[in-house]
Amino acid sequence: MAKCEICGKGVTFGIKLSHSHRRTNRTWKPNIRRVKVVENGTPSHKYVCTRCLRSNKVTRG
Repeated sequence: MAKCEICGKGVTFGIKLSHSHRRTNRTWKPNIRRVKVVENGTPSHKYVCTRCLRSNKVTRG
């Protein structure tokens, strides 16, 4: 579910590094919102990241 339906941005993986240099895995999730979107004149709900909302890639309705 943590995936933008407009740009495809999803979860990224990396390594958390503590002060003592212990390495553990971690994830970064995108900021996803469930938004009412108008596509081809019909409204529907989609999961959209806030970057796409801010840059007006989506027409809300």
